Amino acid sequence: MVENGLQALEAVRNTDYDVILMDVEMPEMDGLAATKQIRAMPAPKSNVVIVALTAHAMNDAEKYFKAAGMDDYVSKPINFDILFTKLSTIARR
Repeated sequence: MVENGLQALEAVRNTDYDVILMDVEMPEMDGLAATKQIRAMPAPKSNVVIVALTAHAMNDAEKYFKAAGMDDYVSKPINFDILFTKLSTIARR
């Protein structure tokens, strides 16, 4: 776990992850900017699955976050059944 987007980038540089649960609103650098920078990293770092976590459940949220480079999203408050279903789907890929 990290506290902000800059720490998220550093964590991705130093560790290989299967999935990142990316909070959209973080201090210093938000999750959208962090995702953009992760996608700009050389493979395989750039290919990590990123799931947005956001309190902004809006119409077309899935298209919005996918256009920002994220693979999926879960709205807050987090429904763990939904989160675990999405993670299960990712694991089967």
